[in-house]
Amino acid sequence: MQTNLSPEFKGTPDGEAAEAILRRCVHCGFCTATCPTYQLLGDELDGPRGRIYLIKEVLEGATPTRKTQSHLDRCLTCRNCETTCPSGVQYGNLVEIGRRIVDEKVERPRGEQAVRWLLKEGLTSSLFAPAMKLGQLARPFLPASLKSKVAPKPSAAERAAAHRWPQREHKRKVLMLMGCVQPAMLPNINSATARVLDAAGIQTVVAEEAGCCGAIRSHLGDHEGGLADMRRNIDAWWPSVLANKVEAIVMNASGCGAAVKEYGHALARDEAYADKARRISELTRDLSELLPELVPMLKSRIHRRPTARLAFHPPCTLQHAQQLRGGVETHLGELGFDVKLSPSESHLCCGSAGTYSVLQPTLACQLRDRKLANLAEVGAQTIVSANVGCIQHLQSGTTSPVKHWVEVLDEALQGTVPS
Repeated sequence: MQTNLSPEFKGTPDGEAAEAILRRCVHCGFCTATCPTYQLLGDELDGPRGRIYLIKEVLEGATPTRKTQSHLDRCLTCRNCETTCPSGVQYGNLVEIGRRIVDEKVERPRGEQAVRWLLKEGLTSSLFAPAMKLGQLARPFLPASLKSKVAPKPSAAERAAAHRWPQREHKRKVLMLMGCVQPAMLPNINSATARVLDAAGIQTVVAEEAGCCGAIRSHLGDHEGGLADMRRNIDAWWPSVLANKVEAIVMNASGCGAAVKEYGHALARDEAYADKARRISELTRDLSELLPELVPMLKSRIHRRPTARLAFHPPCTLQHAQQLRGGVETHLGELGFDVKLSPSESHLCCGSAGTYSVLQPTLACQLRDRKLANLAEVGAQTIVSANVGCIQHLQSGTTSPVKHWVEVLDEALQGTVPS
């Protein structure tokens, strides 16, 4: 695609990065066929190709409007288009640049600004956990729109499991990011991860100073705040990395994994952090990437092999951002699980997309219900996924249990899995 950057953007980091991405686009339109919002709305400007044109126009000097901003806001950043694109257009990076530039030029209404501020500060705050507990107590009385965002109060057994952390020491160690919302919303995911790794002779280490991966602030337009989160995490992890005390940094939320794997790119121009960030990204592994090694060690430790079918929803941050497909269902299958993808549209987003389900609730719920209808065709009793946001969003639309796949594996190892 030919571009002619306006003087404002010529020679700037954002301008040069965007121009390089734009030049790879050949207008083929393959991306529109796999874009969730285009599927729902049928508007060219609500598909990747249309948004690319909008960003190109702004970079060439056109004045963006609220309409421009709205079309970019409606993008889920699922990056399905990247998987589809035959030219390798890095759309995810481009849309982040476009949003950042448009937000600098188009002032949002006060109400929107307030909601976005509350999300980026509230979800990453230490006050989120007590706020979630209060929300769970008040959940029966909340309106449906708020109730769907509050995880049900866990049972006594679930609370006990969430606090059952392995105590054994192992020579092999990995760091794990606990996450910002996961410990309060679905705490058993982290402890189940530690128990599964412990069963394979790997100790899970947590750096208490680490917090949000940076994705929430970055995706809500707080670019500098997102970078600050990344630097804080690098500082928290670096002593263990420098001393070679850990062999990997494990992510059990694919959204966080996608973000941390891009630290090297995000901080490439930061002289103090560029090399450290690149090393952190190199060490980062989604939990599913450990499965090929875990399977032989865990096969003999499963107390009760499950017979119930599982429907697997692969998050966009797993299959598109990290380009990890097939691993979960294949390796769980080797352990005796019957795991199936939905026969239709398994590549499409469920509508969670970080804070998208809060900011774009109508579209998010339409995508959720479409996803659940497709998953129902599997005929499974339980849905499993690999990202806290997807799990909570899907659970808000169904009475079937929705879990992280590592929780189901942990249950099998503990002998509590239903047959």
